[in-house]
Amino acid sequence: MENKKLIICGKLFDGIKDELQSNMEILIHGNKIVEVGKNLVRPQNVEVIDLSHLTVTPGMIDAHIHGNLMKWQEMDTILFQSEGYSTLAFLHTAQRCLERGFTSIRVNGMGPEGFGIVDVKNVIDRGLFPGARMKVGCHMLGGTGMPGDMSMYASANPPASEKMQLSFIGSGPDFFRNQVRREVKYGGDFIKVFISGSFLSPDGGPDICYLSDDELRIIINTAHELDKPVTSHVYPCHMMKKLIEFGIDGMEHGALMDEETAALFEESGTYLVPTFTPFQDMIEGNEEYIAQNTADAQMKLRKYAPILKKSREIICNSKIKLGFGSDLCAVHQPYESWYEYRCWIRSGMDPFRTLKSATAVNANILGIDHIVGTIEPGKLADIAGWHRDLLKDCDALSECDFVMKDGIVYPTSNKVIDTL
Repeated sequence: MENKKLIICGKLFDGIKDELQSNMEILIHGNKIVEVGKNLVRPQNVEVIDLSHLTVTPGMIDAHIHGNLMKWQEMDTILFQSEGYSTLAFLHTAQRCLERGFTSIRVNGMGPEGFGIVDVKNVIDRGLFPGARMKVGCHMLGGTGMPGDMSMYASANPPASEKMQLSFIGSGPDFFRNQVRREVKYGGDFIKVFISGSFLSPDGGPDICYLSDDELRIIINTAHELDKPVTSHVYPCHMMKKLIEFGIDGMEHGALMDEETAALFEESGTYLVPTFTPFQDMIEGNEEYIAQNTADAQMKLRKYAPILKKSREIICNSKIKLGFGSDLCAVHQPYESWYEYRCWIRSGMDPFRTLKSATAVNANILGIDHIVGTIEPGKLADIAGWHRDLLKDCDALSECDFVMKDGIVYPTSNKVIDTL
């Protein structure tokens, strides 16, 4: 007999309308939503789940997760972690995200050499372990000495650093063509490439371009020939313009945006996952958290602070297709996705635009909008419930009260696991 559930909502954000609907109900058969409306007919033997005290939403989606760390404080020891440990860390992150109402995540891989991230995705999909549904970019393709080259953390010892350089870091069109094919061969859902420097990595800085035009073209074209989307870590406008010209699907960060480049995003339909979290403390002048970054990262953040602030305004005022992604790899734990919601709301972003980005828009970016992202008949029953005011409370997503993924109810937890 098919399991039937009926959820009574206090308020409902369905991922479609810019409103919180009252007195709505959701009827679920097995793992799918079959009806949404008021005063639904209740089948025999239906399990009633009373969430009349909560605001009900689709399961949230984080489109920029780095999940290979149990906690962010391990970043400096990343080169010394085993493949097994990193694989377990991906599972740990997926489980913690699910407990917090994020039922799907897009993991932008950060090492190690192997493809344990794909194994984690597969065992979760098979129902062997609880965890957020995953779309994975296995590794971060890039050049020597740039973000993604984790051997930089050993650069004070050149011979050791040379031996530690990872196989997906290199140069030349032939190298990157073959690497894209490897990523797809072993189960990657999308390709992640680094083009510019970074704020948090020990490299030359966000204005530096590390890859040639030929290398970028071959990465994008090869991935598209294999029917895989491509996204890029990028900051400066001239690099974003180039990527749009080359036909990239989307970009991450874009934190040095100007109005001309924003208009190109709008015209082309290229998405941007702006990852506000890593820059929020600098924009707000939160010295306590800024000081927890490395000296190099602090220097870069302070140097670019005026541009970061102006760029944030341009992004918020634009009509760019924006994805919700936290990019947590410093100061906050990798599964505290709620913090990105705080950053969007405190940046003046409309709450409904933020909620849509974290649900329907992200489902489209992940390529799963045919199954999740909205609460409507035919979609999988990925549903979350929140007691705080999603429209007025910037920290509303920090406390999840109910989570269902694929029709199964899971325990929630808002505790930060920081003792591993």
